Amino acid sequence: MKVGIPRKEMSYPANLPTAGSGRNPPFHRGRVGLEGRKREREFTVTRRSRTHFPAMLVLAVALVLLVGCSAGTDESFKGAAPGETTGPTVVGGKITVASNIAYPPFESSPRGAPKGFDIDLMNEIGKRAGFEVEYENVRFDSILRGIDADLFDAAISAMTITKEREQQIDFSDPYFNADQALLVGSDSEIQSVDDLTESSVGVQAGSTGQIKAEELLDDERIGEITPFRTIGEAFAALEEGKVEGVIYDLSATHRKIVANGGEIRFVESISTGEQYGIAFPTDSPLIDPVNRALVEIKDDGTYDKLYEKWIGMPPEEIP
Repeated sequence: MKVGIPRKEMSYPANLPTAGSGRNPPFHRGRVGLEGRKREREFTVTRRSRTHFPAMLVLAVALVLLVGCSAGTDESFKGAAPGETTGPTVVGGKITVASNIAYPPFESSPRGAPKGFDIDLMNEIGKRAGFEVEYENVRFDSILRGIDADLFDAAISAMTITKEREQQIDFSDPYFNADQALLVGSDSEIQSVDDLTESSVGVQAGSTGQIKAEELLDDERIGEITPFRTIGEAFAALEEGKVEGVIYDLSATHRKIVANGGEIRFVESISTGEQYGIAFPTDSPLIDPVNRALVEIKDDGTYDKLYEKWIGMPPEEIP
């Protein structure tokens, strides 16, 4: 069983990442500064102070403001309950979400505005959690540093949840199973991976597909791996009969089948154990409302609709 807006025009880079290469930039320890400063926005997220001195300074200023503003007003203060040390969970307005908008079908900008599975999902989460999303297009390998330095309120960019990243930032609950897929020629008799014990499988060198194929080779479920410099070369070899199948990102399978005019077909998905999550600065108050919205989206059928719209097939399982 299945369980559980953009505000301005932006220009986006044309340097699309190599298909099947995965979204795993180098892991950065510590805080690395990025050019520019975080803009003032309508939306405010109160985070824990990173040093004692700034926290004391903020407290002193707050006390002065409260004393100065209390005279001549009957309005009661509607702040935190006694004992609370963090700010409100969500203050209506905007949040800034980082994304490398060059990775279809998750995020792309065919006409200048960001579109894709991640974009639709994050916008839907915002509607349910009570905030509006403003996207910042950044290099993928800068997202972790930007989140770690509090330059962004969140990031959604087909980012795999890993233990290394969780040492630096926090993640939402998983929202996508980043599986691989087996594709074969439309006239092939292959019906499952188990039919490849004496066959060669094409993969893109260095991709998640190659890693998974090597596991299958070790388990003697496929006969041989043929790596190619690009995934396009792997599919060309499939068309020429040089390999019996290709292991490729499940998320891009439907587009590849359509682009090849039905000359290839989907056989089955191959689980990798990798899952995508929405990234946040450590201890962000946005995590809980985002997770609650994700549960609703998964339970009421909205997730299925977004998945079919962008991936081209129903999800076999919802994370």
